[in-house]
Amino acid sequence: MRPRLRKLGVEIGEYATGAHNAITDVPGVLVGHRTVIRDEPATVRTGVTVVMPRDGQIWDDYAYCAIDYLNGDGEMTGAFWVEESGLLGSPIAITNTHQVGMVRDAVGRFGIEAGHQRSFILPVVAETYDGHLNDAQSFPLTPADVYSAIGSATSGIVEEGSVGGGTGMICHEFKGGIGTSSRVVSSGGLDVTVAALVQANYGIRSDLTIDGVKVGKAIGFDEVPSAWEDGQDAGDGSIIVVIATDAPLLADQCRRLARRASVGLARAGGYGHDSSGDIFVAFATGNHLPMGSTVREVRSLDHTVMTPLIRAAADVVEESIINALLAATTVEGRLGRVAHAIPIDRVRQLVGKRS
Repeated sequence: MRPRLRKLGVEIGEYATGAHNAITDVPGVLVGHRTVIRDEPATVRTGVTVVMPRDGQIWDDYAYCAIDYLNGDGEMTGAFWVEESGLLGSPIAITNTHQVGMVRDAVGRFGIEAGHQRSFILPVVAETYDGHLNDAQSFPLTPADVYSAIGSATSGIVEEGSVGGGTGMICHEFKGGIGTSSRVVSSGGLDVTVAALVQANYGIRSDLTIDGVKVGKAIGFDEVPSAWEDGQDAGDGSIIVVIATDAPLLADQCRRLARRASVGLARAGGYGHDSSGDIFVAFATGNHLPMGSTVREVRSLDHTVMTPLIRAAADVVEESIINALLAATTVEGRLGRVAHAIPIDRVRQLVGKRS
Protein backbone atom coordinates (compact mmCIF):
# COMPACT_ATOMS: atom_id res chain seq x y z
CA MET A 1 0.00 0.00 0.00
CA ARG A 2 1.16 3.52 -0.75
CA PRO A 3 1.65 5.59 2.43
CA ARG A 4 -0.73 8.29 3.55
CA LEU A 5 0.56 11.76 4.38
CA ARG A 6 1.10 11.11 8.09
CA LYS A 7 3.24 8.08 7.31
CA LEU A 8 5.63 10.56 5.72
CA GLY A 9 5.87 12.44 9.00
CA VAL A 10 3.69 15.39 7.93
CA GLU A 11 0.87 16.56 10.19
CA ILE A 12 -1.56 19.19 8.92
CA GLY A 13 -2.92 21.49 11.62
CA GLU A 14 -2.90 21.28 15.39
CA TYR A 15 -5.59 18.69 16.15
CA ALA A 16 -5.34 14.93 16.53
CA THR A 17 -6.98 12.64 14.01
CA GLY A 18 -9.69 10.11 14.69
CA ALA A 19 -8.93 6.40 14.88
CA HIS A 20 -8.81 5.90 11.11
CA ASN A 21 -8.13 9.48 10.00
CA ALA A 22 -11.19 9.12 7.80
CA ILE A 23 -14.75 10.38 7.43
CA THR A 24 -15.88 7.10 9.00
CA ASP A 25 -14.49 8.37 12.32
CA VAL A 26 -17.74 10.34 12.57
CA PRO A 27 -19.98 7.79 14.33
CA GLY A 28 -22.45 6.16 11.96
CA VAL A 29 -20.84 7.39 8.73
CA LEU A 30 -20.24 4.59 6.21
CA VAL A 31 -18.39 4.69 2.87
CA GLY A 32 -18.81 2.34 -0.07
CA HIS A 33 -17.16 2.17 -3.50
CA ARG A 34 -17.93 0.50 -6.78
CA THR A 35 -14.96 0.54 -9.18
CA VAL A 36 -15.53 -0.39 -12.83
CA ILE A 37 -12.47 -1.13 -14.99
CA ARG A 38 -12.58 -2.90 -18.33
CA ASP A 39 -11.23 -2.53 -21.86
CA GLU A 40 -14.04 -3.97 -24.00
CA PRO A 41 -16.24 -2.92 -25.68
CA ALA A 42 -15.05 0.47 -24.40
CA THR A 43 -12.18 1.61 -22.19
CA VAL A 44 -13.86 2.08 -18.83
CA ARG A 45 -12.16 3.67 -15.81
CA THR A 46 -14.92 4.96 -13.57
CA GLY A 47 -17.15 4.19 -10.59
CA VAL A 48 -19.32 5.40 -7.74
CA THR A 49 -18.52 6.36 -4.14
CA VAL A 50 -21.28 6.61 -1.53
CA VAL A 51 -21.21 8.33 1.87
CA MET A 52 -24.03 7.05 4.13
CA PRO A 53 -24.75 8.92 7.39
CA ARG A 54 -26.47 7.37 10.41
CA ASP A 55 -25.51 3.77 9.53
CA GLY A 56 -27.72 4.08 6.46
CA GLN A 57 -30.78 5.38 8.32
CA ILE A 58 -30.45 8.91 6.95
CA TRP A 59 -33.59 8.27 4.89
CA ASP A 60 -35.79 8.44 8.00
CA ASP A 61 -33.62 10.36 10.47
CA TYR A 62 -32.47 13.51 8.71
CA ALA A 63 -29.35 15.56 9.41
CA TYR A 64 -28.82 19.29 9.19
CA CYS A 65 -26.89 20.07 6.02
CA ALA A 66 -25.69 22.90 3.78
CA ILE A 67 -23.91 23.41 0.47
CA ASP A 68 -21.30 25.91 -0.66
CA TYR A 69 -19.02 26.23 -3.68
CA LEU A 70 -15.96 28.01 -5.00
CA ASN A 71 -16.60 27.70 -8.76
CA GLY A 72 -19.83 26.35 -10.13
CA ASP A 73 -19.01 24.43 -13.32
CA GLY A 74 -20.46 21.20 -11.94
CA GLU A 75 -23.55 19.41 -10.75
CA MET A 76 -24.94 18.31 -7.41
CA THR A 77 -28.49 17.01 -7.55
CA GLY A 78 -30.81 17.73 -4.66
CA ALA A 79 -28.89 20.91 -3.84
CA PHE A 80 -31.86 23.26 -4.06
CA TRP A 81 -33.87 21.27 -1.52
CA VAL A 82 -30.91 21.03 0.84
CA GLU A 83 -30.55 24.80 0.65
CA GLU A 84 -34.28 25.37 1.11
CA SER A 85 -34.86 22.91 3.96
CA GLY A 86 -31.43 22.72 5.56
CA LEU A 87 -31.84 18.95 5.70
CA LEU A 88 -30.13 15.90 4.25
CA GLY A 89 -32.43 12.90 3.74
CA SER A 90 -30.38 10.56 1.54
CA PRO A 91 -26.89 9.14 1.13
CA ILE A 92 -24.43 11.29 -0.80
CA ALA A 93 -23.04 9.72 -3.96
CA ILE A 94 -20.16 10.89 -6.19
CA THR A 95 -19.56 9.69 -9.74
CA ASN A 96 -18.63 10.89 -13.24
CA THR A 97 -20.27 13.79 -15.02
CA HIS A 98 -22.24 11.90 -17.64
CA GLN A 99 -23.90 9.54 -15.19
CA VAL A 100 -24.90 11.76 -12.31
CA GLY A 101 -28.55 11.48 -13.40
CA MET A 102 -28.54 7.69 -13.52
CA VAL A 103 -26.86 7.49 -10.12
CA ARG A 104 -29.41 9.91 -8.68
CA ASP A 105 -32.26 7.76 -9.97
CA ALA A 106 -30.67 4.56 -8.67
CA VAL A 107 -30.10 6.02 -5.20
CA GLY A 108 -33.73 7.11 -5.07
CA ARG A 109 -34.97 3.73 -6.26
CA PHE A 110 -32.81 1.98 -3.68
CA GLY A 111 -34.38 4.07 -0.92
CA ILE A 112 -37.90 3.23 -2.06
CA GLU A 113 -37.15 -0.48 -2.50
CA ALA A 114 -35.59 -0.53 0.99
CA GLY A 115 -38.93 0.59 2.40
CA HIS A 116 -38.30 4.29 2.92
CA GLN A 117 -41.61 5.32 1.42
CA ARG A 118 -42.41 9.02 1.28
CA SER A 119 -43.87 11.49 -1.13
CA PHE A 120 -40.58 12.33 -2.81
CA ILE A 121 -36.84 11.58 -2.62
CA LEU A 122 -34.26 14.06 -3.92
CA PRO A 123 -30.90 12.29 -3.54
CA VAL A 124 -27.69 14.30 -3.29
CA VAL A 125 -25.37 13.15 -6.09
CA ALA A 126 -22.30 15.04 -7.34
CA GLU A 127 -19.83 14.58 -10.17
CA THR A 128 -16.42 15.30 -11.61
CA TYR A 129 -15.40 14.62 -15.22
CA ASP A 130 -13.26 11.56 -15.98
CA GLY A 131 -13.51 11.58 -19.78
CA HIS A 132 -9.76 11.90 -20.33
CA LEU A 133 -9.14 8.37 -19.04
CA ASN A 134 -12.65 6.91 -19.19
CA ASP A 135 -14.89 6.50 -22.23
CA ALA A 136 -17.57 8.56 -20.51
CA GLN A 137 -19.72 8.65 -23.63
CA SER A 138 -20.22 4.89 -23.40
CA PHE A 139 -22.25 5.45 -20.20
CA PRO A 140 -20.84 2.27 -18.63
CA LEU A 141 -22.30 2.46 -15.13
CA THR A 142 -25.60 0.77 -14.30
CA PRO A 143 -28.00 0.93 -11.34
CA ALA A 144 -26.46 -2.37 -10.20
CA ASP A 145 -23.14 -0.56 -9.74
CA VAL A 146 -24.83 2.03 -7.54
CA TYR A 147 -26.50 -0.69 -5.48
CA SER A 148 -23.10 -2.37 -5.12
CA ALA A 149 -21.53 0.83 -3.77
CA ILE A 150 -24.36 1.24 -1.28
CA GLY A 151 -24.22 -2.40 -0.26
CA SER A 152 -20.47 -2.26 0.33
CA ALA A 153 -20.63 0.80 2.59
CA THR A 154 -18.84 0.14 5.88
CA SER A 155 -17.19 1.93 8.78
CA GLY A 156 -13.47 1.78 9.52
CA ILE A 157 -10.66 2.19 7.01
CA VAL A 158 -11.66 3.91 3.77
CA GLU A 159 -10.02 2.84 0.51
CA GLU A 160 -8.51 5.86 -1.22
CA GLY A 161 -7.01 6.87 -4.54
CA SER A 162 -8.06 5.29 -7.84
CA VAL A 163 -11.27 3.74 -6.54
CA GLY A 164 -15.01 4.32 -6.82
CA GLY A 165 -15.89 7.69 -8.27
CA GLY A 166 -12.19 8.58 -8.21
CA THR A 167 -11.12 5.79 -10.57
CA GLY A 168 -10.61 8.01 -13.63
CA MET A 169 -9.80 11.32 -11.94
CA ILE A 170 -6.69 13.51 -12.36
CA CYS A 171 -5.36 15.98 -9.76
CA HIS A 172 -2.58 18.51 -10.33
CA GLU A 173 -1.64 16.54 -13.47
CA PHE A 174 -0.98 13.39 -11.41
CA LYS A 175 -3.45 10.58 -10.83
CA GLY A 176 -6.10 11.78 -8.39
CA GLY A 177 -9.24 10.33 -6.85
CA ILE A 178 -10.71 9.69 -3.41
CA GLY A 179 -9.11 10.91 -0.17
CA THR A 180 -10.25 11.36 3.41
CA SER A 181 -9.13 12.69 6.80
CA SER A 182 -10.55 13.50 10.27
CA ARG A 183 -9.90 15.56 13.39
CA VAL A 184 -11.15 15.36 16.98
CA VAL A 185 -11.71 18.75 18.62
CA SER A 186 -13.16 20.12 21.85
CA SER A 187 -15.85 22.75 21.55
CA GLY A 188 -18.39 23.98 24.08
CA GLY A 189 -17.41 21.22 26.49
CA LEU A 190 -17.96 18.52 23.87
CA ASP A 191 -15.43 16.32 22.09
CA VAL A 192 -16.56 16.07 18.46
CA THR A 193 -15.19 14.78 15.18
CA VAL A 194 -14.89 16.78 11.97
CA ALA A 195 -13.97 14.85 8.83
CA ALA A 196 -13.93 15.09 5.05
CA LEU A 197 -13.97 12.92 1.96
CA VAL A 198 -12.98 14.38 -1.40
CA GLN A 199 -13.08 13.37 -5.04
CA ALA A 200 -10.10 15.33 -6.37
CA ASN A 201 -9.96 16.03 -10.11
CA TYR A 202 -8.54 19.53 -10.55
CA GLY A 203 -5.41 21.66 -10.74
CA ILE A 204 -2.12 22.23 -12.52
CA ARG A 205 1.22 20.73 -11.51
CA SER A 206 3.00 23.92 -10.55
CA ASP A 207 0.33 24.87 -7.98
CA LEU A 208 0.46 21.64 -5.96
CA THR A 209 1.50 22.47 -2.40
CA ILE A 210 2.02 19.99 0.45
CA ASP A 211 2.51 21.38 3.95
CA GLY A 212 3.54 24.69 2.45
CA VAL A 213 6.12 23.19 0.06
CA LYS A 214 5.69 23.75 -3.69
CA VAL A 215 5.99 20.06 -4.47
CA GLY A 216 4.48 20.37 -7.95
CA LYS A 217 7.14 22.81 -9.11
CA ALA A 218 9.87 20.48 -7.86
CA ILE A 219 8.64 17.45 -9.84
CA GLY A 220 9.29 18.29 -13.47
CA PHE A 221 7.54 16.82 -16.48
CA ASP A 222 10.80 15.14 -17.49
CA GLU A 223 10.58 13.22 -14.21
CA VAL A 224 6.83 12.47 -14.26
CA PRO A 225 4.92 13.30 -17.45
CA SER A 226 1.71 15.29 -17.18
CA ALA A 227 -1.55 13.39 -17.46
CA TRP A 228 -2.44 15.99 -20.11
CA GLU A 229 -0.27 15.31 -23.16
CA ASP A 230 -0.35 18.79 -24.66
CA GLY A 231 -1.02 20.66 -21.43
CA GLN A 232 -3.97 22.55 -22.91
CA ASP A 233 -6.50 20.98 -20.54
CA ALA A 234 -4.36 21.15 -17.42
CA GLY A 235 -6.29 22.69 -14.57
CA ASP A 236 -9.66 21.71 -15.98
CA GLY A 237 -11.71 19.47 -13.73
CA SER A 238 -13.39 19.70 -10.38
CA ILE A 239 -13.44 18.66 -6.74
CA ILE A 240 -16.31 17.44 -4.63
CA VAL A 241 -15.92 17.78 -0.86
CA VAL A 242 -18.12 16.06 1.73
CA ILE A 243 -17.64 17.31 5.30
CA ALA A 244 -19.22 15.42 8.20
CA THR A 245 -19.39 16.04 11.94
CA ASP A 246 -21.20 14.62 14.94
CA ALA A 247 -21.35 18.08 16.53
CA PRO A 248 -24.83 19.49 17.29
CA LEU A 249 -24.96 22.05 14.49
CA LEU A 250 -27.80 23.74 12.65
CA ALA A 251 -27.91 24.16 8.89
CA ASP A 252 -26.38 27.64 8.89
CA GLN A 253 -23.49 26.33 10.96
CA CYS A 254 -23.01 23.47 8.48
CA ARG A 255 -22.64 26.13 5.79
CA ARG A 256 -19.86 27.71 7.77
CA LEU A 257 -17.99 24.40 7.67
CA ALA A 258 -18.71 23.81 3.98
CA ARG A 259 -17.34 27.25 3.16
CA ARG A 260 -14.00 26.41 4.82
CA ALA A 261 -13.41 23.70 2.23
CA SER A 262 -12.14 26.57 0.06
CA VAL A 263 -9.36 27.21 2.60
CA GLY A 264 -8.13 23.62 2.53
CA LEU A 265 -8.40 23.52 -1.27
CA ALA A 266 -6.41 26.74 -1.62
CA ARG A 267 -3.65 25.47 0.67
CA ALA A 268 -3.23 22.41 -1.55
CA GLY A 269 -3.03 24.59 -4.65
CA GLY A 270 -6.61 24.89 -5.89
CA TYR A 271 -7.75 28.15 -7.47
CA GLY A 272 -11.23 27.31 -8.74
CA HIS A 273 -10.43 27.69 -12.42
CA ASP A 274 -13.14 28.76 -14.86
CA SER A 275 -14.07 25.21 -15.89
CA SER A 276 -13.80 23.73 -12.40
CA GLY A 277 -16.75 22.58 -10.35
CA ASP A 278 -15.65 23.00 -6.74
CA ILE A 279 -18.74 22.02 -4.75
CA PHE A 280 -18.90 21.34 -1.02
CA VAL A 281 -21.55 19.74 1.18
CA ALA A 282 -21.44 19.53 4.98
CA PHE A 283 -23.77 17.65 7.30
CA ALA A 284 -24.01 17.30 11.09
CA THR A 285 -25.47 14.28 12.88
CA GLY A 286 -25.48 15.77 16.39
CA ASN A 287 -29.27 16.20 16.27
CA HIS A 288 -31.84 13.56 15.40
CA LEU A 289 -34.55 14.78 13.03
CA PRO A 290 -36.98 11.91 12.44
CA MET A 291 -39.13 12.15 9.35
CA GLY A 292 -42.71 13.08 10.15
CA SER A 293 -42.02 14.95 13.38
CA THR A 294 -43.69 18.36 13.41
CA VAL A 295 -41.90 19.81 16.44
CA ARG A 296 -38.23 19.04 17.10
CA GLU A 297 -36.08 19.81 20.09
CA VAL A 298 -32.52 20.40 18.90
CA ARG A 299 -29.22 21.59 20.31
CA SER A 300 -26.56 23.76 18.74
CA LEU A 301 -23.12 24.97 19.59
CA ASP A 302 -22.88 28.71 20.07
CA HIS A 303 -21.14 30.49 17.21
CA THR A 304 -18.47 31.71 19.63
CA VAL A 305 -17.11 28.17 20.06
CA MET A 306 -17.13 27.23 16.36
CA THR A 307 -13.52 28.15 15.65
CA PRO A 308 -12.02 24.70 16.40
CA LEU A 309 -14.50 23.11 13.99
CA ILE A 310 -13.78 25.77 11.36
CA ARG A 311 -10.04 25.16 11.59
CA ALA A 312 -10.53 21.40 11.54
CA ALA A 313 -12.72 21.60 8.43
CA ALA A 314 -9.98 23.38 6.49
CA ASP A 315 -7.33 20.95 7.76
CA VAL A 316 -9.22 17.77 6.86
CA VAL A 317 -9.97 19.00 3.34
CA GLU A 318 -6.31 19.84 2.73
CA GLU A 319 -5.12 16.48 4.07
CA SER A 320 -7.84 14.56 2.20
CA ILE A 321 -6.62 16.00 -1.10
CA ILE A 322 -3.03 15.00 -0.40
CA ASN A 323 -4.11 11.54 0.76
CA ALA A 324 -5.99 11.13 -2.52
CA LEU A 325 -2.85 11.95 -4.48
CA LEU A 326 -0.59 9.73 -2.40
CA ALA A 327 -2.95 6.74 -2.54
CA ALA A 328 -3.70 6.94 -6.26
CA THR A 329 -1.89 4.50 -8.52
CA THR A 330 -0.91 5.03 -12.14
CA VAL A 331 -3.84 4.44 -14.51
CA GLU A 332 -3.70 3.94 -18.28
CA GLY A 333 -6.99 4.82 -19.90
CA ARG A 334 -8.62 5.49 -23.23
CA LEU A 335 -6.46 6.22 -26.29
CA GLY A 336 -3.39 5.10 -24.36
CA ARG A 337 -3.49 8.11 -22.07
CA VAL A 338 -1.70 7.70 -18.75
CA ALA A 339 -2.18 9.52 -15.44
CA HIS A 340 0.93 8.84 -13.39
CA ALA A 341 0.94 8.43 -9.64
CA ILE A 342 2.82 11.08 -7.73
CA PRO A 343 6.23 9.61 -6.78
CA ILE A 344 6.23 8.84 -3.06
CA ASP A 345 10.01 8.95 -2.69
CA ARG A 346 10.15 12.47 -4.15
CA VAL A 347 7.35 13.65 -1.89
CA ARG A 348 9.13 12.13 1.09
CA GLN A 349 12.34 13.85 0.04
CA LEU A 350 10.63 17.20 -0.31
CA VAL A 351 8.34 17.30 2.72
CA GLY A 352 8.60 14.11 4.70
CA LYS A 353 10.49 12.99 7.75
CA ARG A 354 14.04 12.11 6.66
CA SER A 355 15.63 8.88 7.87
